[in-house]
Amino acid sequence: MDFDGFLSSVDVFRTAIWQTLFMSVVSLVVSGVLGLALGIALYATRPGNLFGSRLVFGVLGFVVNLVRPIPFVIFLAAISPLQREVVGTTIGTTAVTFAISLAAAFAVSRIVEQSLVGVDPGVVEAARAVGASRSSILLKVVVPEGLGPLVLGYTFIFVGIVDMSAQAGLVGGGGLGDYAITYGSQRYDNGIIYVSVAAIVIIVQVGQLLGNRIARGVMRR
Repeated sequence: MDFDGFLSSVDVFRTAIWQTLFMSVVSLVVSGVLGLALGIALYATRPGNLFGSRLVFGVLGFVVNLVRPIPFVIFLAAISPLQREVVGTTIGTTAVTFAISLAAAFAVSRIVEQSLVGVDPGVVEAARAVGASRSSILLKVVVPEGLGPLVLGYTFIFVGIVDMSAQAGLVGGGGLGDYAITYGSQRYDNGIIYVSVAAIVIIVQVGQLLGNRIARGVMRR
């Protein structure tokens, strides 16, 4: 048995897992912040809402609906000039993390918006009745009330982000997708492909369990 080759393969596999985790966690945090801001803006500017504005809501909604349906591989190609300008390259883990963060932010924004829309209008009216300002109602009442569904939404987005990180293997983005393609598909080694799939499933399941647990804790308050 070629132990050097075996150890080298293990190291490559570990690196692929680390790259997938890096892309997924960093993208979730960045897209979570950007998507939260955009989602709050969508909610607040809905006609008849706290900061209702048909123009602003229409523009924001148009941009989100324009970007969200674009398949991630095509999105990668479309923003390559921006990647090169911001990151300095269009390939590699950092470049792909930047792209995933942007793509996921638009998906997050809709989840945030829908979570906030589901907040009981009576809670908002009660806050208005006691003289709370619109910004206070938005940030101190609506967002905390929608926190439980938001956590579940972020958990759902995490699964999509892991999926996008796997697709990044098609453009040399690193991670388990790249590992499965380079060492599995191109070398006709189905074992590598199955191991990669198993690792992705485990990462997704752990993320799902953690998200569900956090959401339960938030909603019990």
